[in-house]
Amino acid sequence: MNQKLPFPFYVKFSCILLILISFSVIFCIGKDIITPVLMAFLLAVLLLPLFTFLNTKFKFSRHFAAIMCVLLFASFIIGILVFISYQVTDMANDVETIKKNVNSFIIDIHKYIKDNFNISIGEQKKYIDNVTKDSVKDGKATIGSAIISISDLLLDCTIIPIYTFLFLLYKDHFILFLVKLINKENHSTLKDILSQIKVSINNYIVSLILEMIVVSVLTSLGLWIIGVKYFILLGLITGLLNLIPYIGIFAAGIITLFASLTGTSETSIIVGILVVNIIVQLIDNNILVPLIINSKVEINAFVSILGIIIGGAAAGISGMFLAIPLLAILKIIFDKIEPLEPWGYLMGNHMPKKFAWRIRRLKVEN
Repeated sequence: MNQKLPFPFYVKFSCILLILISFSVIFCIGKDIITPVLMAFLLAVLLLPLFTFLNTKFKFSRHFAAIMCVLLFASFIIGILVFISYQVTDMANDVETIKKNVNSFIIDIHKYIKDNFNISIGEQKKYIDNVTKDSVKDGKATIGSAIISISDLLLDCTIIPIYTFLFLLYKDHFILFLVKLINKENHSTLKDILSQIKVSINNYIVSLILEMIVVSVLTSLGLWIIGVKYFILLGLITGLLNLIPYIGIFAAGIITLFASLTGTSETSIIVGILVVNIIVQLIDNNILVPLIINSKVEINAFVSILGIIIGGAAAGISGMFLAIPLLAILKIIFDKIEPLEPWGYLMGNHMPKKFAWRIRRLKVEN
């Protein structure tokens, strides 16, 4: 009576596809609720070793250990923000210099366009005025969306630490729920999945932090060599924005170019900034990412890029950041469940040297 019914491939494939689509639709509909929960889950996994250390070695209660973990991480983030705010305050003192250098830079661009493309300065200004008028028309909608985004960010900053505290506090409660949910004969597989998820996410986040530090140091060193003011601040901002896949480095480059105008409007400095950013990105993409990130999360580039694009379309920057760890969790689950193992292999970065079909030929009896 307990015999399992074998299903054909197309039925299994349809069920898996239906489950993935269902989860995707649920995530898109409830992204404002689900995204902070997932961010808090990743943060809780990162803080779990510290929580366990405080709870077992120092004999802190679970409540106090969870509170201490959240407070220590919040203090670290606040320290970075305070440093950035002090640097930005110093930069604000150079507003007049920035205005002067911006005007000088714009005049140089006008002259370059006039000399090389035969477009008069009057025509260029007329085009800029038209673009500015169109931007002013959409200004109210832009301000409204910006206010909503800021309010959402403030809400997330408030609720994510609360979720993180609750994840740490009820860790064993959630594990026991999964134990009750899964059959006893699969408990060893469940234990392997949970332990691998913890190790994978921990290694990934620590690797991201290490990558951020290296990128910040290299960028600061390069900007210091070419003589850019506030090179430490700009290097730190570049490292932080580099955590956002693909678009973060471009945003950091624009901020660095703008900040360079606090010192001079010389084109050589701007070219030097572009060269520094390109060199740092080459080092990051060809050395740091393969050595630090890909060695911890065994997901191939195609699946990573596709996941980041889908995550960005579904939940913006938060979705892009969550894409890789969620894919890593899916891969671990797929690898441990035999019917889903081919999907785990599809997501992995193992590349066979060659492949040859092995087809058995049936002997035909005369």
